[in-house]
Amino acid sequence: MEKIQVIIMPEGINVEVEKGSTLLDAANAAGITMKTSCGGQGTCGRCAIKVLNGNVQGGDGNLSKAHKAEGYLLACTATVDQGPVTVDFPESSRLSEHQVLLDDSVDDIIKENRTDDFEDTEAPFVRKVQVTLTEPNLMENASDFARLSTELRSILETEHITISYDALKTLPLKVREQNWQVTVTCLMQEDAAEIIRVEAGLVDTPPYGIAIDIGTTTIAVALVDLATGKKIHQNGTFNRQASMGDDVISRIVYTEEEKDGLKEIQDVVLETINGLLDEVYDEENIRPEEVSAMMVAANTTMVHLFLGIEPKFIRREPYIPASAQFPVIKAKELGIHIHADGAIYCFPAVASYVGGDIISGALLTGLEKQEEFWLFIDIGTNGEMVLGNSDLLMCCACSAGPAFEGGGITFGMRAMAGAIEKIVIDDDFKVSYVTVNNAPAVGICGSGLIDCLFTLRKAGIINRQGKMQQVDTDRMRQGEEGPEFVLVHAAESGIGKDIVVTEADVENLIRAKAAVFAGIRVMLNKMELPFEAISKILIGGGFGNYLNLKDSIQIGLLPDLPAEYYDFIGNSSLKGAYMALLSRKVFEHSVELGRGMTYLELSDGNEFYDEYVQAMFLPHTDMSLFPSVED
Repeated sequence: MEKIQVIIMPEGINVEVEKGSTLLDAANAAGITMKTSCGGQGTCGRCAIKVLNGNVQGGDGNLSKAHKAEGYLLACTATVDQGPVTVDFPESSRLSEHQVLLDDSVDDIIKENRTDDFEDTEAPFVRKVQVTLTEPNLMENASDFARLSTELRSILETEHITISYDALKTLPLKVREQNWQVTVTCLMQEDAAEIIRVEAGLVDTPPYGIAIDIGTTTIAVALVDLATGKKIHQNGTFNRQASMGDDVISRIVYTEEEKDGLKEIQDVVLETINGLLDEVYDEENIRPEEVSAMMVAANTTMVHLFLGIEPKFIRREPYIPASAQFPVIKAKELGIHIHADGAIYCFPAVASYVGGDIISGALLTGLEKQEEFWLFIDIGTNGEMVLGNSDLLMCCACSAGPAFEGGGITFGMRAMAGAIEKIVIDDDFKVSYVTVNNAPAVGICGSGLIDCLFTLRKAGIINRQGKMQQVDTDRMRQGEEGPEFVLVHAAESGIGKDIVVTEADVENLIRAKAAVFAGIRVMLNKMELPFEAISKILIGGGFGNYLNLKDSIQIGLLPDLPAEYYDFIGNSSLKGAYMALLSRKVFEHSVELGRGMTYLELSDGNEFYDEYVQAMFLPHTDMSLFPSVED
């Protein structure tokens, strides 16, 4: 196949791609992750590039008139047939490092919600044991493994001792290297142990494990000393599957429509994870073979993509995953950078759109042991939530769409450098804002969009239906898509153009907030409970952690309850994974927790739609639900 040379600017990176490849393929070959919310279908218009030299074919798609006038094309639909081609891939079209919410307060959360629940932690997934063997002779000539397993039966108090193939190959030399003293690492089960590593001598380094949250937007890992339970190091980055679509549906579509799409999207997430792990190991000066277990919390689709399991039936009615529970996987089967025979455990799912990340968060919160009703919400592309107490747990997922992640919003973006995360418009229509890393503004992320919706309404720029009003300021104007309000003028932005919010953007945000609120209402209705029956609302997830609570209530995203009813618990998925990694008992409890949840399918019947329509106002059509909000 003929190769075409593509030079990527401004870096001057030189890559070769097959004739007929897209410029998005060229970016991927250069290790550049582009904004492709639509998964490369040409509909989101985010991957705009400019050809500086040479010819390309196509490049059409959902581009603004201004972009077209400036000579921009879409990387995902522009193909190269002859080279060389020199292309500018502007920063505004690339994904960069995100804000990643790590596990920074897990101990306090566990103490508050899980006091004395799991005192018995003598059920570890991994044991590292020092053993001194008697030297064999002609009279005592049992095999090396037989003598080792005899010692381990006594120490580990289990009769069933096995050994991996790779560990067995090293055993004869290791036991003789340091005068018949060895240290073995064992994977533990309820009534069995498997030796996966043999080290010569009495080694005092601890066994390590990894807790990981594989989110749709970001991936976060924590390195844990399994002997002490101490978190050693944490790291996070954006999920590079974003180049194949912003949300789970677009990624499933990618696996169906692209040749080898499932393998490709699995490889991308594995590469992202391994890159994070390698950075952690370098920082802590440890080797991958010292890490023996990994606990994975992720939504149902992300687990399927991580394991390379066919996901397409998740998005097709009646929305059935391949499995809700997943086998223990050896790391070498996936190529994960821990010990080759290390064990990978995945939290179970409840349904197609309520996954292991929610079970992990519910485990952390302790909902199932409360007498009063608690509500746990993880707000993102899917607003997943659990409502209940010790008698009943009900869960559901409402499709909020990608608006809270910046998708479908003209200048929406994820929480990267330059994203507006806080914004206020005063009575004179003066705009003040704060950006991630205090960088020049390049767009607006989820928490900023919530602020924006509230402050637009408060300043009288939009009405309760989200329609823009005629106000006396030059920031209000008519754009390509209708009325729009200028948040940041080109002279002060980091992209050399005005950053605006349009009436269509407002409509998308109202739809997203309406879906979340409607989901809460339907669950309460099913349980025949008023809002006042909820004694605590726990908000999890990266987006939720940065929410302005007052603004979220004012726009009708969250129930109008006093601030003391709310707790922001951060990356609950990673924190729950950390808890489960420390004890088989805890993990087994999480499995039972998931089995005990009643799943509510919101697409069944008209109740959710009716509630959704009523919530398509700011804050709601029924103002009695929001007594603290002034009309």
